[in-house]
Amino acid sequence: MLRRALAAAAAVTMLLAGCGTQASAPDNVSIGGVTIVSHPSLDLIWEGVKEGLADAGYVEGDNLTLEFQNPQGDQATLTNIANTYAASKHDLFVAIATPPAQAMAQVVQDRPIVFASVTDPIAAGLVDSMEKPGGNVTGTSDQLPTDEQLKLILEIDPSVKTVGIVYSASEVNAQVQADKAIEAAKELGIEIKTATIMNTSEVQQAAESLDVDAYFTLVDNTVVAAMESMVQVAEQKQALLVSSDPDSVGRGAVAALSTDYKAQGLQTARMIVEILKGAKPADTPVQLQESLETVVNPEAAERMGVTLPQSVLDKAASNS
Repeated sequence: MLRRALAAAAAVTMLLAGCGTQASAPDNVSIGGVTIVSHPSLDLIWEGVKEGLADAGYVEGDNLTLEFQNPQGDQATLTNIANTYAASKHDLFVAIATPPAQAMAQVVQDRPIVFASVTDPIAAGLVDSMEKPGGNVTGTSDQLPTDEQLKLILEIDPSVKTVGIVYSASEVNAQVQADKAIEAAKELGIEIKTATIMNTSEVQQAAESLDVDAYFTLVDNTVVAAMESMVQVAEQKQALLVSSDPDSVGRGAVAALSTDYKAQGLQTARMIVEILKGAKPADTPVQLQESLETVVNPEAAERMGVTLPQSVLDKAASNS
C-alpha cells in the first residue's frame, strides 16, 4: 500500500512538473532596436513590437531586455549605433525603416535582423527575394499600391493634372516609391513633378519649388518628419495634400491610403517570436502589411480649398 501511495505521489509530481514546463515563460532574450528618426508612424511600429512580444510572453524587465536607439536622421550616428550593436550581446535586432536595416545588415551577419517599414527590401539589398530572403535578414514591408493612392487624389479632385512629390535623395526606399508613382501616373493621365532633399530643413523650399495641383508624400521618413512644412505650403498654394501615413493626416494632410503602423508592429513581433523559436530568417518570407486604411481630415481639406466627396468620406467611415 505504501509503495502504491509513493508511486501515485511521484506520478502527480511528474504531471505537475510537466504542466509547469508547458506554462513556463520563454527563455531570456536581449533585443536591440533602432529607428531612423522620430515620427508617429515609426513610433507606433516600435510600440506594436513591444506589445506583440509581451503578448507572446516576453516581458521587458523580466525575461526580455530591450535597447532602442534613434540617430534622429543622422547617418554618421546611425553607423555608430550599428557598429555598437554588432559588438553587443543582443540575440536579435529590430530595424525600423530602410536606412537602419541597411546599416545593421552591413555589420551584423551572425544574428537575426528583423526589419519593419521597408518598402522594397530587394532594391535596398536586404534580401534575395521576398519569398526566400537568403540571409540573416527578413521582416515586414510597408509597400503600398501607388496606383490606388494616386486614384485617391483623383477621386478627391478629378481636375488634378500635376502632382508634386518631395522625397529624400538618400533613401533607396523613397526613390523606388517615386519611380513607381511616375509610372502609375502615366496610366492615369497625370504628371508627377519631383524635388529631392537631404534633410528636413529643405522640405519647405522643395515643396514651394513645385508648381502643381496637388502634393503626395511617400513613406519617406525625412519628409514625414517635416510634414508641417508640407502642410504649410499646400495651404498657401491651396493645393490638395495626400499622404501615405495616417498620422500625417492628423498633422494636416487631407487624406491617406495607408498602412496601419501599430498593426505592422504587431505583425513584426509575430515574426520575431517565430525566429526566436528557431525559424531561419533565410527561409522566412518577407511579409506585406496586412491591412490598409483610408483616413481623412475634413478641416484640413477646408483649409486647402478642397471638398471631400461622399465616396471618400464613406471609405474613411468604414475604417472607424
